[in-house]
Amino acid sequence: MVLQPDRPDWWRDAAIYQVYPRSFADGNGDGTGDLAGIRARLPYLAELGFDAVWFNPWYPSPLKDGGYDVADYRSIDPVFGTLEEAEKLIAEALDLGIRTVVDIVPNHVSNEHPWFRAALAAPVGSPERELFHFAEGRGENGELPPNNWTSEFGGCPWTRIADGQWYLHLFATEQPDLNWAHPLVRQEHEEILRFWFDRGAAGVRIDSAGLLTKEPGLPSFELGVDTHPFVDRDDLHEIYRSWRAIADSYEQPRVLIGEIWVPDTERFARYLRPDELHTAFNFDFLARPWAAAELRASIDGTLAAHAPVGAPATWVLCNHDVTRTVTRYGRTDTRFQFSAKAFGTPTDRALGVRRARAAALLSLALPGSLYMYQGEELGLPEVEDLPLSTLQDPMHFRSGGTDPGRDGCRVPIPWSGEAPPYGFAPEGVEPWLPQPADWAALTVAAQTGDPDSMLELYREALRIRRERIGGEFGWLPADPEVLSFRRADGFGCLVNLGAEPVALPGGAALLLASGPLAEGGALPSDTAVWFEILDTRL
Repeated sequence: MVLQPDRPDWWRDAAIYQVYPRSFADGNGDGTGDLAGIRARLPYLAELGFDAVWFNPWYPSPLKDGGYDVADYRSIDPVFGTLEEAEKLIAEALDLGIRTVVDIVPNHVSNEHPWFRAALAAPVGSPERELFHFAEGRGENGELPPNNWTSEFGGCPWTRIADGQWYLHLFATEQPDLNWAHPLVRQEHEEILRFWFDRGAAGVRIDSAGLLTKEPGLPSFELGVDTHPFVDRDDLHEIYRSWRAIADSYEQPRVLIGEIWVPDTERFARYLRPDELHTAFNFDFLARPWAAAELRASIDGTLAAHAPVGAPATWVLCNHDVTRTVTRYGRTDTRFQFSAKAFGTPTDRALGVRRARAAALLSLALPGSLYMYQGEELGLPEVEDLPLSTLQDPMHFRSGGTDPGRDGCRVPIPWSGEAPPYGFAPEGVEPWLPQPADWAALTVAAQTGDPDSMLELYREALRIRRERIGGEFGWLPADPEVLSFRRADGFGCLVNLGAEPVALPGGAALLLASGPLAEGGALPSDTAVWFEILDTRL
């Protein structure tokens, strides 16, 4: 499929909506979101004003990790629909001006993938096992794991099989890591890229993009060693250069978007050189607390890191792995850390909503592209009281039950009605994760037309962003607890993170506010405004 003519660099300042297919809309009435449901709701996304949609994995999967355990990269899980439906979805979205970004998972596959099933059936030292990381154990009888690595989900990343060998899985046991030193693994993923690009996908989001290659010999991790045995290794860049060549070979080049958790900004920027990835998620901004100095440092550091390689920054407040913004910003500790997640953490929902509204205007006004997770435009909170019997996330189980996991941000979103399933599925059908009984006021239908709703705030902000926000970024003079900056054509943004109201800049015409202004027109705590700069001295 040839994409419709448009700016070839659309991705540099795009607003991209993230769809978690299981939880977006159920079209066939089985309680699980699917492609039919998504296709029916495409006009909603077009009307909101998004440039593209990123879909979490929709491939055949045993769902041991929410679809990130892929059994077949060239098909659609029957619970979602068919490959033909996916092709129609891509085409119909494009007709509405929405491009499609497909999630790919190159670090690992499902243990039900044909390659891994063949590897288990093959003998030690066979070509089939060379596609993965099989190794002998330590100890007198090989009873100890081959090294001291730790899984990204916690615990040991090695599982022993019947013949005594161990296989590596940096995530769940059911997600064996591929051996990226093997040419067939590289060839396979290059063909997967072409498969989806040929079907009209405008780009791919690359899961766990910084983990693919491992140090030869799989040595144990040692503190003080310059290079990590499996994170951010230099040989990754050769892989992404080959992918970029494929993406650039299309008449309208496709886009490569990396999920890269690398705290070193200089090393992070290496992935964004002109012959590698186009963009990568900015997790530093997402993880920072709601504090002016912290957010300013993140913004400055992000823009400085991207400038030398000419890549656009990305901004995101949460995703399918991260505690929802309304809940996180209502807590005493507003940072995000996987290690800090725990049951029973108190949150002030009203405070979280106020800060989330201000954060929406902040992130939408920054230079670069924006990613928004489904339901954020509705102000959905994290669902933290899911019955334990309904939890499915391996992070919960691998923690021994201490980590609540990520299911709370994956609850199906509400569209209409006074009770579950809130239009997500037909009346009387129970969604795959239960929805709260108090979400009636948060549905799309309830918020549409309400000028004070989160949905209408996002709708208006996206319209203004599309029509007039762009160009250079520069800080404006402000108190330490205030963020104030300008963009081109006299656009300004001011966010008050302090305890006391602050005055708006002189000669400012208000465009949009995240909440009511204080007496005399001052900006209250945890509130943001967009304004037109009338005073040319600012």
